[in-house]
Formats: sequence, structure tokens, C-alpha cells
Amino acid sequence: MSAAAGAQGAPNQPRVAVLGAGSMGTTFAMVLADAGCDVTLWGRDAAVLDAVETTHRNEKYLPGVQLPPMHGTTDPAVALAGAAIVVVSVPSQVARATLESMKDLVHDVAAPGAVVVSLMKGVELGTDKRMSQVIAEVLDLPDERVAIVSGPNLAPEIAERQPTATVVASRSEATAQLVAAACWTGYFRPYTNTDVVGVELCGAVKNIIALAAGMAQGQGFGWNTIATLITRGLVEITRLGLALGADAATFAGLAGMGDLTATCASPLSRNHRLGKHVGEGLTLAEAIKATGGTAEGVKSSQSVLELARAHDVEMPITAGVVEVLAGNLPLSDLAATLLARPQKSEVAG
Repeated sequence: MSAAAGAQGAPNQPRVAVLGAGSMGTTFAMVLADAGCDVTLWGRDAAVLDAVETTHRNEKYLPGVQLPPMHGTTDPAVALAGAAIVVVSVPSQVARATLESMKDLVHDVAAPGAVVVSLMKGVELGTDKRMSQVIAEVLDLPDERVAIVSGPNLAPEIAERQPTATVVASRSEATAQLVAAACWTGYFRPYTNTDVVGVELCGAVKNIIALAAGMAQGQGFGWNTIATLITRGLVEITRLGLALGADAATFAGLAGMGDLTATCASPLSRNHRLGKHVGEGLTLAEAIKATGGTAEGVKSSQSVLELARAHDVEMPITAGVVEVLAGNLPLSDLAATLLARPQKSEVAG
């Protein structure tokens, strides 16, 4: 099956700034440009951004991919000038510092009322805040000007323009529709949702479950084990989401089961790869180096567990991953620890 690029959204597409020139930031910038938006990609590597501007390539993060015409810059003022949509795709644990340095520019040079969109999938260490909360707090924005994009969206596959769908979530349906129209192409299908909490938690916690699935695969366990981790992992995500006021329907959708399945099963997922390296016997430091890029689940696992405990939510897989990564539980004991939990009904709790 193939799907051609091409704008599907509104005929007069907005100017968009994408902050973060890694694989996902560059890929989403490609989607936006294919949808007809005027896109400027910002990052810190001058050589990468110069190539994006002149040859429409980002060989460092998306080797072999021909990008549509877009601008590249290391100057945030240039990137943000006149932008009606500002997309943030930086590692979640540096989001606060990055955005604090750009707060005045967002208010002074971006278009009035600009919407800020998070591609980040994590929970902030120290505050246990979701990325939309960090954005709204740092940039002093109302919730109606913040949106989230999340779903089964592995960057290398999107970069090949393989068909996929995603969820654009915002407290404001109008904001969600604006962002969805800006990124709708012949291969990238956005759906809207107003359940920001549910969509965002799905994106953060699925990375932790993917670490567990990768560890299991690295130890040589088969699909029965992986399927068990995926389904029980979804239970953990749902428990936490419902405790925080999310909509139960979200967890069965693209941002929930869809993203969880893709991240736990695909070797393209950094979290899955890192977990697999750990399962094969590498130390955490060795696994991070071997994986390359950012595996958000490693740092977010502790903050997600803290969030769960603060709301009296039981998350045994997440707790096990935290203990293994901290060196407090031998990986060889993780499965036995989970299986030794008290017997109960599958739908209990």
C-alpha cells in the first residue's frame, strides 16, 4: 500500500516553527511541509540546519530521506517570527530550560494567539508534570493554546511516508482542529480529541512498558510474554489515567493501544531497543550508548511512578522497570516478581 504526499487540510496553511531538529522534529516538519505549511525547523547543529535549508536533507537523523522544501535555522527568533503554530520536539527533561529561553520570543515575534504543540512523551522529573503542563506554565499560556500530537508514529516509517494515523489533543476542539488541518496529508491522518490528560499519559507510560517488552525480548522470551506485558501495561496506563480524570475511551484508541503496540513491538522504537540491550546483558550506560538518541522512558519511569504513588495507583510493571534500571532488582528476577503477585480477577480495580 502506498500513500502520496499532498495537502489535505485548509487551503491557506499557516506558518509553523518546529523546535527540535532530531528525527521526530524533522519528520513532523516534513509532514507539515507536505501538508502545505510554510515550515521553519530550529535546532542547535548549524551543519544539520544548513543542509535542511539548502539540500533538504537531514542525514544525521533521517539518512536517505528527501525532505520537502523548508527553512532551517539555529536562530529561534527567525524560526518563531510570524509562526501561528509552534511545535516543540526536544527531550522532555530539557523542555523547561529550552522554552524558558524562548518565552519572550513566543509572545513577541510569533503570531498573536499562536498555538504551541508538544510532540514530547514524558513526565518531568522533580515536578511530575506532563509536557502540556510544562508548556503552559513556562510560556504562560492558557490551556486552549496548547495541543498534543501522539499516536503510533515511529519517525522512520513516517519519513518513508508510510500510512499512519495520529491524535491531536487539546482542551479546545478548535485548537485541535487547527493543528489537525495543518498536518493532514495523504499518508498522515490526524484525529482530534479533547482528552489531553489521557492522550499525554498514554504517550509517556507506553515508553516504560516498551522498555519492559524489550527487556523480555532481550532475555529470549517470546510473544506470549510480550503480549502479556502489552495488555497488562495498558491496564497500568488506564488506571493512572482514570485516577487523573482521563476518558476511558482514549486508552483503546490510537494514542493508547495503537501507540503502545507500535512502541513495544517495533525495533524502530528507541525504548524497545534500549530495553532489549539491557535484556541482553548490557549495563544501562552501555544500553543508552548502543541505542543512540533519546529513550524517554528511562528518565520518565521514576516520575511516572511518583505520580502513580501520589494518586495511590498500582503500577507493578512500571515499578519493576524502575527497580531494574536503578540496579535494585536483578533483571532475572523481574518476571518472577511480577508473576508472584497475588491472584485476582483480570478486571479487578
